[in-house]
Order: sequence, then C-alpha cells, then structure tokens
Amino acid sequence: MAWQRMEIVIAGGEAEAFCEVLAELGALSTEVSDADEGTVRERPVYAEPGAADVAWRHARVAALFEPGADAGAAVRAALGRLDLAALDGPCIATLEDADWVAVTQRQFAPIRAGERLWVVPSWSEPPDPTAINIRLDPGSAFGTGSHPTTRLCLSWMEGHIRVGDVVIDYGCGSGILGVAALKLGAARAVATDIDPLALEAARYNSRVNGVALEVVDAHDAIGVAAHATVANILANPLRLLAPVLAAHTRPGGWIALSGILAGQADEVIAAYAPHAGMRIEAREGDWVLLAGRRGPSPC
Repeated sequence: MAWQRMEIVIAGGEAEAFCEVLAELGALSTEVSDADEGTVRERPVYAEPGAADVAWRHARVAALFEPGADAGAAVRAALGRLDLAALDGPCIATLEDADWVAVTQRQFAPIRAGERLWVVPSWSEPPDPTAINIRLDPGSAFGTGSHPTTRLCLSWMEGHIRVGDVVIDYGCGSGILGVAALKLGAARAVATDIDPLALEAARYNSRVNGVALEVVDAHDAIGVAAHATVANILANPLRLLAPVLAAHTRPGGWIALSGILAGQADEVIAAYAPHAGMRIEAREGDWVLLAGRRGPSPC
C-alpha cells in the first residue's frame, strides 16, 4: 500500500499553525525540520524551559497522508486558510509500505561512551562483550546515549564513579545514568524525575539491565547524601536547582552537570559558586559538562 508523503518549505514561524491545519485536513502525521540545515544559512535552535518561542527561519514541513487522500488539495487549503506562500514545493511522493519496525531499529546502533561503556539496543549484539554494556531501547523518556550531553555524562562517570559510591541521577529520563553508575560499581544509585513516564522508563531499564536502581519521584524525599550527583537537564533548571543538588551531595562529593551550551557555562558556574567550585570538564560540539566538588572552594 503506497502512502503519500508531502514536503513543503514555509516561513519557520508559521510551521506549528500549518501542521495543525494539515492535521484537521487529514494528515496522519507531520514533521518539522530546518530547511536551511547543512547550508550557510543554518541557524541552530536550542529550546530551553521558560525561554521565548523560537523557530527556524525556514521550516521544511513533511506530512503523511493515506493512499486515497487528496494531499495536494489539503496543502492548498492549509496555505489558503493561513494566507501563506510556499517558499519551495509542495512536492508529493508515494511512500511504499515497509517493515517500519526494522527500519526504525536500523537507525539505532550501539553507541560508545567513554572507554568501557556501550549503550546497546536490545536487538543488537554488543560490539565488545567484555565492555560495560547498558541495554537501552529508544523510548518516550530522554536519554538513549545518542545525544552529546548523555555521552558527556557517561564518559565523566566512567572516570569518577568509584566502587561503593552512592550516586543520584537527578532528572533521570530513561535512568541511563543511574544504571551506568551501578554497572560501574556504585553501591547505590537513586534516579529521580518529575515525569511519571521517565520514572516508569527508569524502572523498566533497571530490570532489563539486572541492577537495583532506586526510582523516586522528585516531589518526594530522596533520603541519601551522594558521593556524586549527576544531572543532565538544561541550563535554566540547573541554575534553579543549585541549592537542591548541593543539599543532596555530601561534603567533598562531586556535582556533575550537563545539558549546558558553552555560552551558558559561566551563568551556571556562578549559580553553583556558593555550593561547589564548578568548571568545564568536557565538551562535545556546542555542549559542555561542568563538574566540581561540594564546598565553596574550587576543586
């Protein structure tokens, strides 16, 4: 069965409304990407909680329609309703049916993080059976190892988590950092988040990996003082959480933070100055990891 796939380029600020109208007119799904990606006009956009709405200058909108739908008429109607002009397209092509499970699985291969850690989907064989392999499938919670911020955290943990440590994975997403801590020899790891889906994912991934990760709602008391508190969130919430993360870390213990762009590092370091001497420990692309020991003086 041949589905119909439509692509069109419009002004970036109109993409959300355009997708909503397409859905009303029969689109089964929509996807928005940067139409300038890979060109000199590309402008990376990083969303941050509490930040003003941002959009790419030019948006490429892709929509999927059923085989019998009049995709062209739906696109024309959506453009007309919003009084928009197409910057390129629309282009409509047929999309043959496929084994989408197999297609999706091929997009997620094992990922190396550090020297000994690998993140391995359940359908793949570990590239190095002697390594520390974390079994993790893509899901609704953030943290599959594919993002630079997750790899930065895993690599840092590999060099700093010691046998017998107590570790907190704050804003745990999939629970990958807590699972990694236990596989690296931590005696106890607590994963916490405000998102119920993240807590569910963390419990599931704990079972799959055969470790005893403690999963706690962030609204409840964590009840431990950590040798290392690791948080991979974003700069704004990390600044606000400085006293909270410090309170959960024992004196002399490590605080490690990621989800921070290089240009945001100074503000985050300043927020933690009363609690820990933070500095940039690692970089990947535009992202950095900050780490420091609990206490007012630099590590």
